[in-house]
Amino acid sequence: MNHPEFPESQLPEESADGAQTAGRTVFFVSDSTGITAETFGNAILAQFEMKPRRVRLPFVNSVEKAHQVVRQINETTSAEGRRPIVFTTLVDTEVFEIIQSGCKCMLLDMFGTFVRPLEKELSVKSNHRIGRFSDVSKSQEYHDRIEAINYSLAHDDGQSNRELGSADVILVGVSRSGKTPTSLYLAMQHGLKAANYPLIPEDFERRHLPPALAEHRKKIFGLSIQPERLSEIRNERRPNSKYASLENCRIEVAEAEAMMRRSGIRWLSTTTKSIEEIATTILQEIRPERLAY
Repeated sequence: MNHPEFPESQLPEESADGAQTAGRTVFFVSDSTGITAETFGNAILAQFEMKPRRVRLPFVNSVEKAHQVVRQINETTSAEGRRPIVFTTLVDTEVFEIIQSGCKCMLLDMFGTFVRPLEKELSVKSNHRIGRFSDVSKSQEYHDRIEAINYSLAHDDGQSNRELGSADVILVGVSRSGKTPTSLYLAMQHGLKAANYPLIPEDFERRHLPPALAEHRKKIFGLSIQPERLSEIRNERRPNSKYASLENCRIEVAEAEAMMRRSGIRWLSTTTKSIEEIATTILQEIRPERLAY
C-alpha cells in the first residue's frame, strides 16, 4: 500500500540490475511470536531473487510498542532512501492502525487480507485471538504438543522400546540420514509422537528390522540418502573414520534400502529434500489420525 506521506513517485528508481531489491529491509511485525508473519512472508519473498535484511519485531502488543515500531521503520526508510516491506499479523486494531497510519513502508497485513473476507463469507466474527495459544494453561492442543516433543526426545535414536504402540510414526534409516530433525519437526509442528531407530550393521547381518519394531510395521517409514552426501555429513562428525568412508556409506545405504524393500516399508531419499518436504511426504503416506495444526 502507498503511504500518503511517501508516494511512489518519491521512491528511488529500480536499476536494471535489480539494485532496488538488493539489501532491502523486511520487517515481520506481530503481537505474538511472529512465526506466522515470518513463515508467510518468507514464502512470498522466496518467489523473488533477493536477499533482504530481515528484522523480527514480535510481541508488539501495546500502543507504546506500536509507536516504537513506527519510529524504527521510518528511521530505516530515511536511512536507506526506500520503503521497507512490512509483513504484519496484528490482531489489536488500535496497534495496527498506529502502524498503518504512521509507517512509511509497504505494509502487507495478512490477517486483514484473509480474516475479514472470511468473516464476511462465513457470517461469523473471528475471535481476534492473539497468538496460536492464547492461554497455554487451558490449551489441550499445546499440552499434547509438549507431550509429543518429550516422547520424540525419549525415543530418539532407539533409546527406548517402551510405548512404541503409542507412536504415530517410527522412522528408520542409517545414521545421519535425517531421522532426528524430522522426528522433532513432526512433534513440534504437528503434535505427532515420532520415534526413530538407526539401522546398524547388526541389523544388516540379521537381514531383519530390529525385533522391537516387528509388530509396528504399519507405522514405520524409512529415510535413505545418497552415499556421497552421507559421507560428507559423517566426515563433519568423525573425519577420516571408517564410519564416514564413502565405501562404508555405500554398503550401509544399499543394505538399508534392500531391507526396507524386503520388509515392504515405504521410504524416500532425503538427499535433496528439506525437513518440511520430508515431513509432508511422511504425513501423506502415514496419514495419522491425530494431527495438530
